Amino acid sequence: MLPAIITSILDTDAYKLHMQQAVFHHYPDATVVAQFRCRSDDLLGQYADQIAHQVKLMESLTLTDDEFAYLSGITFFKSDYLNWLKNWRFNSQLLTIKNEDGLLVIQIEGKWVDVILWEVPLLAVISEIVHKDRSPNIGVEQALARLKDKLARFDEQTNDLDMSGFNLLDFGTRRRYSFAVQEAVVSYLQNHFRNFHSTSNYLLAYRLGLTPVGTQAHEWFQAHQRLSPNLHDCQKTALQVWLDEYPDDLGVALTDCITMDAFLRDFDYYFASHYQGLRHDSGDPIEWGEKAISHYQQLGIDPKTKLLVFSDSLNFDKALKIYRHFNHRVKLSFGIGGFLACDIPSTEVNTKSLNIVLKLTECNNQAVAKLSDSPGKTISQDLAFIDELKRTFKVNH
Repeated sequence: MLPAIITSILDTDAYKLHMQQAVFHHYPDATVVAQFRCRSDDLLGQYADQIAHQVKLMESLTLTDDEFAYLSGITFFKSDYLNWLKNWRFNSQLLTIKNEDGLLVIQIEGKWVDVILWEVPLLAVISEIVHKDRSPNIGVEQALARLKDKLARFDEQTNDLDMSGFNLLDFGTRRRYSFAVQEAVVSYLQNHFRNFHSTSNYLLAYRLGLTPVGTQAHEWFQAHQRLSPNLHDCQKTALQVWLDEYPDDLGVALTDCITMDAFLRDFDYYFASHYQGLRHDSGDPIEWGEKAISHYQQLGIDPKTKLLVFSDSLNFDKALKIYRHFNHRVKLSFGIGGFLACDIPSTEVNTKSLNIVLKLTECNNQAVAKLSDSPGKTISQDLAFIDELKRTFKVNH
């Protein structure tokens, strides 16, 4: 068995802590079910016992005094939440982990405020266990060599471009090769890449003196399908409650829980003017960006005052294509994950990030769904509810 992979509660994506505080204040008794999915053909069931062992080790984690002081210095965190978090613990009894004929089956069930912090470290644990088994001789040295090659090629591709508007974000936590690799990559980018902006990982931001980046995830909008007074207004409710919690910070909204078109119908002038920008996570990025810019223009808002964050399976080539298309028309950031934190070819194996997710399937004992702008990413076990969601929001696919 590997030693503990997760060694800090802060080793997670920023939006998990941001959402947990909002849930703590607004929905402390809401219950959810989350289920693991592997979107590729990887048979990961053989690792179930190792994963369960790591999950059990996580129960001993607590927020340290230094970490508490660090979070206390961030203006949008409230003292009641942080005092509660200081006493919060991972509870492995919320998880069911099984090997079913080679498939890895994981379900998490409990109060949303407790379930919410499991996703990112759990996926990071799965990724690190699998990669260290399949490619044990790959590590930081190979990762940095690969990164330097990518950055050299990036410099060649951009020597004719004004790159002042290109902002790179590390979004690699959940599908990283290992924590050591992610830390080395982020540290190198911080010191050697002028367009590096920050990381979504709170522990790395804390250690490296960066400002962690992130707002909310699909689960925020999914849960509101059952927390809103009615389904038709669930996106508006999700957007408004977020503004209630964070009126002056964390103003980038995720658009694709029910599709971009359905989102924009609810993203009226009030929301568009109060939110800093939008995040892309499925569907064609150029088409999505054009829709966003057009929507701002129709509302009488200058797109150049707004931020578009692209985060769907990006590499440098994809990011540069998007940047060339939209540069000078809108503010741009690019959240890149596996391409930086888990793409380390060697003579033995070509290590790529696992296509793994953990998504909500229920809230308050009722089905929720994610439709997205890529039909293959639809997640729900309740076909009747998917049909209801499509009818309510006029989604055709």
